[in-house]
Amino acid sequence: MAETIRIPAETLRQQLRNIFMAWGMAEAVIQPTVDVMTETDLRGIDSHGIGMMPMYAEMRRQGRLNMQPNIKVLRETPVTALIDGDSGLGHAASTIAMNLAIKKAKTAGLAAVTVRHSRHYGAAGAYALMAAREGLIGLASTNAGSRAIVPTRAMEPVFGTNPIAFAAPAKNNKPFVIDMATSTVAVGKVKLAVYNDKPLPEGWVVDPTGAGVRHAPDAFDGFGRLAEGYGVTPLGGLAALSSHKGYGLAAMVEILCSMLPGTPFIGAMDDKSEHHTGHFFLAIDPMAFREEGEFETELDAMIDHLHGLSPSDPDLPVLVPGDPEDSAHADRLATGVPIPAMLMQAMADVCRDANVEFLLNRSV
Repeated sequence: MAETIRIPAETLRQQLRNIFMAWGMAEAVIQPTVDVMTETDLRGIDSHGIGMMPMYAEMRRQGRLNMQPNIKVLRETPVTALIDGDSGLGHAASTIAMNLAIKKAKTAGLAAVTVRHSRHYGAAGAYALMAAREGLIGLASTNAGSRAIVPTRAMEPVFGTNPIAFAAPAKNNKPFVIDMATSTVAVGKVKLAVYNDKPLPEGWVVDPTGAGVRHAPDAFDGFGRLAEGYGVTPLGGLAALSSHKGYGLAAMVEILCSMLPGTPFIGAMDDKSEHHTGHFFLAIDPMAFREEGEFETELDAMIDHLHGLSPSDPDLPVLVPGDPEDSAHADRLATGVPIPAMLMQAMADVCRDANVEFLLNRSV
């Protein structure tokens, strides 16, 4: 396995901030972007934190990122809103969107906010968790700027990995959080396999002929995207294992994040057309349905029941969605975020190109 180095979260945070400042990003955009990316790495979602920076750098070189976006509300009702991200990274627009959904839901009981004309927004779970930390149920999803999922029975990729995240607050336990791609695996995991010099598991990736791929570099373009013609399978992997369900979920997310806010459907666009991403956020106040504290207490009971189940392997206790991320957060806050050697080199290149000091060689 390639060497990894542990980096303190504050060093990672400062490195991101310095790069974005050098890129000319507006301060109002920098703060939420750095916050979401750092929290994502602390929670162990390595594919969507600092590991995205080489791809963001390439997007900027191509003129596809607006460093000074004018993020604004285009349409609004008491329980809905449509936000324009103005071609900026999606973290800031999405933070604004979920905060607006939270505010409206605390008044009206529930609210939905969409974003269009945006870019990659990191990990969906970061935004669902924002709602849970405010005592609300949160749902977040996004389509993607590149084709990745090959629909069941098809040969070519059509949808992005189109993730769905859901979070709910408990009374005593940490929030229940599930964050998943509608593909068998996120494209970022292919990138991490390259960075960590690992083979791809069978059924993750297919080549332009539909054949399975095990050698990760074959499927990776070097900037965070799949190589041309390569795709990931829908959740389920094979038709015999119900890949049609993942395919259907990917299409559902596309409807919420493309057709609803008014973002072009990537599957119908030619390769030369400029594509933006769309996001969907939903916040629900449990007190619109239950007396105060009842929902959280009953969710606690469910979580405790699941944790108390007899494990099939005594060395592997039954987990609840969110447990691995909570464990990673505690560990990484204390010992640092692990950065593989190949990503370390890629970040050194990003820093050199941005003419900023490379801070990530300061291990814990």
